[in-house]
Amino acid sequence: MSRIGYRRLVAVALVAGIGLTGAACSDSKKDDTGSKAASSDAGTPLDPKTKVTISVDCEPPTTKAAERKQWIDDVAEFNKQYPNVTVKSKDAFPCEDPAKFTAMLQAGSETDSFYTYMTDLQQVLDAGQAADISAYVNDRTVPNLKDIDPGVLNVLKDGGKLYGLPTSNYQMSLIYNRKIFQDAGLDPNKPPTTWDEVRQDAKVIQDKLGGKGINGYMDNSAGNQGGWHLVSEMYGVGSKAVDDSGQKAAFNNDQTKGVLQTLHDMRWTDKSMPATPGLQWGDVQKAMGTGKIGMYVGAPDDIPLVVQQYKAKFDDIGMAPIPGGKTALFGGADYMFKKSATPDQIKAGIAWINFKFLTLEKGQFNYPRNKADGLPVGLPQPFFFTGASKAKDTETKTASATVPVDNFKTYVDAQVPVLPEPPNAQKIYTVLDTVMSGVLTNKNADLSKLLSTAETQVNSLLAASQ
Repeated sequence: MSRIGYRRLVAVALVAGIGLTGAACSDSKKDDTGSKAASSDAGTPLDPKTKVTISVDCEPPTTKAAERKQWIDDVAEFNKQYPNVTVKSKDAFPCEDPAKFTAMLQAGSETDSFYTYMTDLQQVLDAGQAADISAYVNDRTVPNLKDIDPGVLNVLKDGGKLYGLPTSNYQMSLIYNRKIFQDAGLDPNKPPTTWDEVRQDAKVIQDKLGGKGINGYMDNSAGNQGGWHLVSEMYGVGSKAVDDSGQKAAFNNDQTKGVLQTLHDMRWTDKSMPATPGLQWGDVQKAMGTGKIGMYVGAPDDIPLVVQQYKAKFDDIGMAPIPGGKTALFGGADYMFKKSATPDQIKAGIAWINFKFLTLEKGQFNYPRNKADGLPVGLPQPFFFTGASKAKDTETKTASATVPVDNFKTYVDAQVPVLPEPPNAQKIYTVLDTVMSGVLTNKNADLSKLLSTAETQVNSLLAASQ
């Protein structure tokens, strides 16, 4: 299971607990100036002569032999440039377990450079554990900074201050089975890009292949996955889960109702969806991997899962932008820096993260090495570069590709603007599960009433978090 997938499941299981992803904003945020103030030369790269030790987590576990060896090799190569930096690596899988992460923050026991999810910033700030790295990050210390998607960087900022650097991210999409499209007489190189087209293609698949137990489309309805999918889908048509203030629900509108009406009609009129909707993370992935559905909304990290766990073929899986293409929900992972770290430790941590995760043709972008080590090359992830860096990354990735890059071309070329998950994401998803469940399990569902009730509940939980 992918790291992102693992976290979705754990976050759902623990949502009633304390300090989870998408933690509520709090007026009790601790002062982040700290005693280790940035020196006047914070914006200069680390001097290779500087002797410093840093601890870093998320070293791949020994069960991931290729990735583990690559990490060790990269530390050795990094030390050629910075021979006096000692990198103390801490391995773990998953890199972040929500309950353990919360306990770590409370104890102040995180590593000097510590792995987080992009929805964790407020929780880390509330715990007073994040160093402000604004003065340290520029185009000298992170040469590709100008080509990192501003929407991704903005998620790592609070009050104009930068607290982290991205290492991976995903952007929600439409994942589809190219073989099923072809068998149904549809063009696999022209996937649907609107909900009307999704409905049309799903019906064609159902009419042509339903007798073989294949459905045109599938969606989730429970376990916080229904709400998460609905937010992803409403983003695609230009709606938001909450308003710009983060204090009021913003989904009770015609755009969201239009998505729900389409899902209702696919389920009850066209019967192009399964009678039992997916209930949790893994249901739609299994259905795709075993060739039982034509389409579903998902993220790029699903693709290795459906291939490795459910034995689908990379050649059969395609990706298109989220239907509507207005905005796409995104998330991912990053590194933050311990508030008590010294300026040299912060500089060294940034230098390591830059080398391992943000330098083209190095670290995670060393595609020839990934190919030689039997890792899939060509998937549209990580997906945070724009401009010249994106063009170069696409070129080098394609040159070493072990999966059909063209299958994801529609998705990659779309350049859909991104939006992060809403505040209090998991609690909002719990509320919106009832909306998705109502639409997919009740033929006579009152869409307006479902949305109105959910709006009232979300407004109440947002008010309680202020």
